[in-house]
Amino acid sequence: MRVLVLGASGFIGSAVTARLIARGDEVVGVARRPGAEHPSLRWIRLDIARATSADDWRPHLDGIDAVVNCAGVLQDAPGDDARGVHVDGITALAEACEQTGIRRFVHLSAVGAERESLSAFSETKQAGEAALSARDLDWVILRPSVVVGRAAYGGSALLRGLAALPVLPEIPDAGPLQIVQLDDLVATILFFLEPEAPARLALDVAGPDRLAFDEAVLSYRRWLRLGPPRRVRLPRWLFTLAYRLGDVAGALGWRTPIRTTARRELVRGAVGDPARWIETTGIVPQPLNAALAAEPASVQERWFARLYFVKPIVFVIFSAFWILTGLVSLGPGWDVGLEYMVRGGAGAVAAPGVIAGALADIVIGIGIAIRRTAKPSLYAALAISIFYLVAGTILLPELWADPIGPMMKIWPIIALNLVALAIVEDR
Repeated sequence: MRVLVLGASGFIGSAVTARLIARGDEVVGVARRPGAEHPSLRWIRLDIARATSADDWRPHLDGIDAVVNCAGVLQDAPGDDARGVHVDGITALAEACEQTGIRRFVHLSAVGAERESLSAFSETKQAGEAALSARDLDWVILRPSVVVGRAAYGGSALLRGLAALPVLPEIPDAGPLQIVQLDDLVATILFFLEPEAPARLALDVAGPDRLAFDEAVLSYRRWLRLGPPRRVRLPRWLFTLAYRLGDVAGALGWRTPIRTTARRELVRGAVGDPARWIETTGIVPQPLNAALAAEPASVQERWFARLYFVKPIVFVIFSAFWILTGLVSLGPGWDVGLEYMVRGGAGAVAAPGVIAGALADIVIGIGIAIRRTAKPSLYAALAISIFYLVAGTILLPELWADPIGPMMKIWPIIALNLVALAIVEDR
């Protein structure tokens, strides 16, 4: 088969793509930022939210036998449009499939989205289901619960991060979870791509066990081979602050699962009735603890879990360091900076040199805070740190003997820079 996979570079989409290629199918992947995972995969660079007309899709449907939609966004943010991805783009694609004779369309929604809209996420998921089911296609709507696998992203990564904390914070009003394994979901998608598979039905894809949120976190903690944590009850305002800060991070392009949308959906939980799914496909979902026991955690998983909440701290501190350094140079540290430039032989260009250096620091700090520019900004920060080290050694070698240690402190700055570069990728 030749299958068009939307969101082929994502957590679920990449797994679906790998299985299709492994069994000999041809895959055409759609993504805003195509990856390089599979040499045989043909990529289409396309923003689904902007492809709102059937004309936008028809040129990409030549020879396509089936469509699998794994694309989704949690919340509106720069570059992320929930209605565009979940409704407008899918409506246009379904119309184009109808026009070109492509019948099979497997669509991933979210468990519970059809019952109650608690946020723009579930509202648009519900609207996307309605738009697709109105089309004369062999559609299948799958509503997965929280999906976990060996890879970790979004909610599955959050569970690992919480599990690695020295204490277990009690999440207020968190609903229960029926966690489903990525392998079971991928097997379900492949089942419904078979020509004789049933169509025009919607199924909950949920795990067999209903777990409290804390129980799910503790399962991961045991998997990571960490001891029982001390439970703590934190004030609600602290969680509200965390969700708001998550919104700020989202506005800067970071796709954190800790946002106000997640807070609303967390209250509902992620539960469904898997009976019809099991009956239709014959797939018996694996319980979370059994799946974890089958693949013991390695040191890499332990590193990832422990670094999960360290990562935002690193980027906040590093961004603030560069911005504040620049502001201090332009403000209370102006005379000191000017003195250093004069002592280094800058002469008439001392003041412009201080200004240029301060502005460079501020631009680097802002660049590190923004997801899209974080990586090049980190390389710029590394380069300018090395420049300061070399230039300071040549022009002002006495700084190495300064008791405050301005030259010595460049080394931990470089080390933190390298750590940030190592963990900047999130998928």
